[in-house]
Amino acid sequence: MKKTNIIFMGTPGFSVPALKALAAQDNFNISLVVTQPDRPKGRGKKLSFPPVKEAALELGLDIFQPESLNSQEGLERLSAINPDYFVVVAFGQLLSQKILDIPKIYPINIHASLLPKYRGAAPIQAAVMNMDAKTGITTMVMAKGMDSGDMLLTSSTLVNPEETAQQLHDRLSAMGGKLIVKTILKTNQGNLDPIPQDHSRATYVPMLKKSDGKIDWASSNKEICAHINAMTPWPGAFTLLKGKRFKIFRAIPGEKDTLLDPGEIYLCDETGIYVATGKGTMVILELMGSSGKRLQADAFLRGHKIELPARFELA
Repeated sequence: MKKTNIIFMGTPGFSVPALKALAAQDNFNISLVVTQPDRPKGRGKKLSFPPVKEAALELGLDIFQPESLNSQEGLERLSAINPDYFVVVAFGQLLSQKILDIPKIYPINIHASLLPKYRGAAPIQAAVMNMDAKTGITTMVMAKGMDSGDMLLTSSTLVNPEETAQQLHDRLSAMGGKLIVKTILKTNQGNLDPIPQDHSRATYVPMLKKSDGKIDWASSNKEICAHINAMTPWPGAFTLLKGKRFKIFRAIPGEKDTLLDPGEIYLCDETGIYVATGKGTMVILELMGSSGKRLQADAFLRGHKIELPARFELA
């Protein structure tokens, strides 16, 4: 039986479950893994492999790491393989129409939202930040526009109000691996027709910047807690107190209202740091100072006493 011939493209950890799921299928053949070049990482700026390269090496797959896949070399390398499909997951390079035209069946992208909602670079953080009840994964036929191609399959999941972007990322990543296998099997059987997106309902989420992590204390307690969860692990939610930067990892809405101004700290105890917000109060449970490590609030306060009255800076 002829195997389905796939070229896989991806770079970060989010892409790895999809690569492993495809490689586990006896009737699929991954003839090439395309990923970004090795980059300097950490304080020592030592060259580091992308997570997809590490996984591909473990699986014994051929690897291609072009600076630009849209080059003549890239075009010739991919065309020579004559693939049935591309599977693209957070690859990190835009593909030209010439490249997208190479697969005999489809170039398929795995996107971490229920399209057309949250096209763009930060759909997972947007779902957490906006306190969505559910989100999911979409497989789609790639087109030239940003995440605008016809949809193949979707898979949805409820969003836990307490989970961070990292936790949701890991769940969606695993879901993506299962959905891409199902998508290709159904397409091969002739049981799947692409469905155009409703472009009038499309929303876009740009790539996050470090400055996006700054907490706006004028927001409600629930909005701030969602913001903290959305910014974890990157870029990290932060605030300033007397010019010093505090990174906040975990917080919960408080149980009572207060007439205090937003950002005002009104109590520090073994449970946490209590802060007034634009609506309601919240309790900071885990944080880090400008120098040091991530600590529970009580441990943090033993080394960083906060003299009251005190107030975090507004955004």
